[in-house]
Amino acid sequence: MTLDYEWLGPFMFLGALIFLAMGYPVAFSLGGVAIAFALLGFALDIFDPVFLTALPQRIFGTMSNYTLLAIPYFIFLGSMLEKSGIAENLLETMGILLGRLRGGLALAVVLVGALLAATTGVVAATVVAMGLISLPIMLRYGYNKELATGVIAASGTLGQIIPPSVVLVVLGDQLGVSVGDLFIGSMIPGLLLTTAYALHVLVIAFLRPELAPALPAEVRNIGGKALTLRVIQVMVPPLLLILLVLGSIFFGIATPTEAGALGCLGASLLALANRQLTWTSLRQVSDVTLRITSMVIFILFGSTAFSLVFRGLNGDRFMFDILANLPGAEVGFLFVSMLTVFILGFFIDFFEIAFIVVPLFVPVAQQLGLDLVWFGVVLGVNLQTSFLTPPFGFALFYLRSVAPPEITTGHIYRGIIPFILIQLIVLVLVIVFPQLVSFLPSLNR
Repeated sequence: MTLDYEWLGPFMFLGALIFLAMGYPVAFSLGGVAIAFALLGFALDIFDPVFLTALPQRIFGTMSNYTLLAIPYFIFLGSMLEKSGIAENLLETMGILLGRLRGGLALAVVLVGALLAATTGVVAATVVAMGLISLPIMLRYGYNKELATGVIAASGTLGQIIPPSVVLVVLGDQLGVSVGDLFIGSMIPGLLLTTAYALHVLVIAFLRPELAPALPAEVRNIGGKALTLRVIQVMVPPLLLILLVLGSIFFGIATPTEAGALGCLGASLLALANRQLTWTSLRQVSDVTLRITSMVIFILFGSTAFSLVFRGLNGDRFMFDILANLPGAEVGFLFVSMLTVFILGFFIDFFEIAFIVVPLFVPVAQQLGLDLVWFGVVLGVNLQTSFLTPPFGFALFYLRSVAPPEITTGHIYRGIIPFILIQLIVLVLVIVFPQLVSFLPSLNR
């Protein structure tokens, strides 16, 4: 490639982002830009069409990828648990249990968000469920609107870093590392983030008790024996499901894909126990699973075509030379890559970032000798912010769709700022202390 055309690769990347910003579907944006730049490169005699001959084999490889089979399993698992009524039961019970504390309701939302994350991994279902159930109660008992909306939106996104997480499955495929190692490595950062959210709530409740009051005694007045029985009935089933899914991965009994299948069975049994397993609910869950899985696979097809043309235009070599020669070596690369992911999170979602940007980082990370499992978890923590950062944070839209009329978009935007800062602090901690990721996987070797 001559000097005159070395910028075609980066312009291809920019073109994809422009089409995405205009609202075109991700798969069509990536595939369309790939075709346009392939034709342009062919016309300028700088693109070898032989690159496109690898496309059918790549697509077949995607369709037969055993790792990606975990995606429909975990989506089915999350959707089925949404139908089982587990979120409602958990929120009601934890609200009564922690209601005597200032900020107890908000703390219950954080803990339930973590439990749902470890059982479902589906952001939309978690945010909508907690928004419908807990937000009206929190407002009724005098909670600050910003705090209430912020804690719901942030807690609902914990499923993106606490396994089983679709984000980590996708990152495992893009990075070429074990999804099981990513799951195990993300446990401590996920728990650290949950703890940080809980501490924030407790500190706010201590310093400004009027923003997060305790529940009145008559509301949480339930006998000790009845409360104990209710806690056991509500808490034991999801904890057993977590043990079934994550325990089987951690102890090497099952692969993430096999654990996902076990989780689907467990979620179906929970729905059956709660008398929520009907042909209608099964059809609805299957429909959601089919739609989301098809979306992911078509995005993969588009990103495959994009990456082949991008490579044919030497865009990968151009980006590698820039990223590998940044000042500060590993530090410079981490700073630029994390800043890029964070900024893109304001405008596009994690699927688009994972399929477009992450493949550019992988060769450089390998060249610099970075642990790809650790790098994947760091990316996962960063990608979680894409659900919260305005103007296009999906968790914000999910919450806005179910929020009462007195809640404005401004309340949600202002409420989420402290939690975004907490996420960034945890991100820095995971970067500075890689042992937070590597400790648990090392026990499994």
